[in-house]
Amino acid sequence: MSERVKMDWVLFWTILGLISLGLVMVYSASAVMAQLKAPQDDLTVVGAVTPKPAQDPAPAQRRLLLRRGGVLILVSGFLFTLFRRYGRRQVNRGWVLMGCLAGALLVALVFFQDPTHAAHYDFLLRQALAALFGFLLLMVLSQRDYRRLATPQCAFLGLSIVIFLLIVVYFVDTRNHRWFNFGISLQPSELAKPALIVFLAWFVTMRGGNVNDRYTMWPAALALCVLGGAVVVPDFGTALVLVATAAVVFYLAGLHWRYTVTAGVLGLVLFAAAVVWKPYRLKRVIDFVDPNYKVLVYVDPGKRLQQYAESGSKIKDTRYHALQSTIAVGPGGIGGRGLMQSRQKLLFLPEAHTDYIYAVVAEELGMFGATMLLAGFMVILWRGYRLFLTATDPFGRYIAVGVTTTLVFQALLNMSVVLDLGPTKGIPLPLISFGGSSMVSSLILLGLLLSVSQRSAATS
Repeated sequence: MSERVKMDWVLFWTILGLISLGLVMVYSASAVMAQLKAPQDDLTVVGAVTPKPAQDPAPAQRRLLLRRGGVLILVSGFLFTLFRRYGRRQVNRGWVLMGCLAGALLVALVFFQDPTHAAHYDFLLRQALAALFGFLLLMVLSQRDYRRLATPQCAFLGLSIVIFLLIVVYFVDTRNHRWFNFGISLQPSELAKPALIVFLAWFVTMRGGNVNDRYTMWPAALALCVLGGAVVVPDFGTALVLVATAAVVFYLAGLHWRYTVTAGVLGLVLFAAAVVWKPYRLKRVIDFVDPNYKVLVYVDPGKRLQQYAESGSKIKDTRYHALQSTIAVGPGGIGGRGLMQSRQKLLFLPEAHTDYIYAVVAEELGMFGATMLLAGFMVILWRGYRLFLTATDPFGRYIAVGVTTTLVFQALLNMSVVLDLGPTKGIPLPLISFGGSSMVSSLILLGLLLSVSQRSAATS
C-alpha cells in the first residue's frame, strides 16, 4: 500500500515563485546579450571588393537546439522508465509523464522557432529547459522516500562519481576546468552539493553520538578535503559553500568546541592558501580590503605581493564589477525603474544574467523586489531548519539542514558580493541566475527537502 504524504505548500509555492521570477529576470538581463551574440546576416567585410553572401544561421542553431532537446527527452524518458519500473508505489507517475510531455512541447517550440527573429529568447529557452528538467527531478525525488538514500552505496557512489567527474573535467576543459560541453553544458562542481549532503547525513547518522571520536573525524575530514580540493581548483565559491555546509552539519551534530575551534583555524589557513594560490583571487581580496594599497605598502615595501597578485589577473580594475553593480542597485529606489528598463545590463554590468543578476532585480524591481527575493530564501531557511527540529529520523534532519544551509548560504554570499559587501566572486544566485547545472542541482536539493518535509508531516 502506498504511503500517504502531505505536501508542504508554503515551501512548494515559494520554490515555484523563485523559479518563475528567475526565468523572467534571466530574459530581462540576457535579451540584449543574446541578440548581440546571435549571427547577423547583414555583416560585410570592410574593404572587401565583393562581400561574401551571408549564410542562414537558422539550420545550425536549430540542430544545436534539437541536440539539447534530444538529450533532455532521452534523460527524461530514462527516468520515467526507471521510476515506473522500480518505484510504482512511491512515485506519482502522472507528474513524471507531465514533465516529459512539457519538455517535449518546449523542444518542439524551440525547434520551430525562427532563431533569426527571436535570438533574444536564446538564454530564456535554455534556462526553461533546465528548469523543466530540474522540476521533473524535484517532483520525482519529493515522491520518493529519502530514507532509501541512507545506505553506504548511495553515500559513497555519489561522492565517487562527482570526484571522478571533477578530475576528468580538469583535463577536458583545459581553460577553465569547469564544464563538459556535449550539446549542453554540465558543471560537475554543482553536482558535488547533493552528493556531499547525502554523504554527510548518512555518515553523521551512522556514527550517532560518536561524532567526536577520531574514527569519525578523520574519515570525514579526509572525504571533505578530497572533495573540497577537487572543487576549489576551478570554483572557489562552490568550495566555500561546501565547507560551510559541512561545518554547520557537524556543529549541529554535537561537535566539541575544541574540534570546532581547531577546524575553524585549519579552515582559515586553507582558505588563505587557496586565495594566495591563484593570483587573481589574491588581487580581488586586496582590492576589496585595501583598494589604494595604503596598508599593503607598509606590509610589502618591495611590492612583490602586489606584483604577484597582478600577474595572474586579466582585469586591472577588479573593482569594476562592484562599481557597476552598486550603480545598478542605487537608482532602483523603492519601486525600481520597471521590468526590462535596466540600463546597467546594456553591457555596463558584466555577467548581468548570471552572477550579478541580483543587481538587475534591484534596479528593475527596486528595494521591494530585492527584498521579496530575499524573503523567498528566508522562507526556505525557515522551513528547512524547522524540519531539523521536527523530522522523524536523524538522516532526515541532517538532509534538511544540509540542503537549507547550502542554498541559503550561497544566496547570501551572492547577494553580499552584488551589494559590495565582499570581494568579487563568481557564484550564481540559486534558482535565479542563468545556468542549467545550478538550476538542476538546486531543484534536486529542494526535491530532497520536500521529501523530508512530506514524510515528517505524514507521521506528525
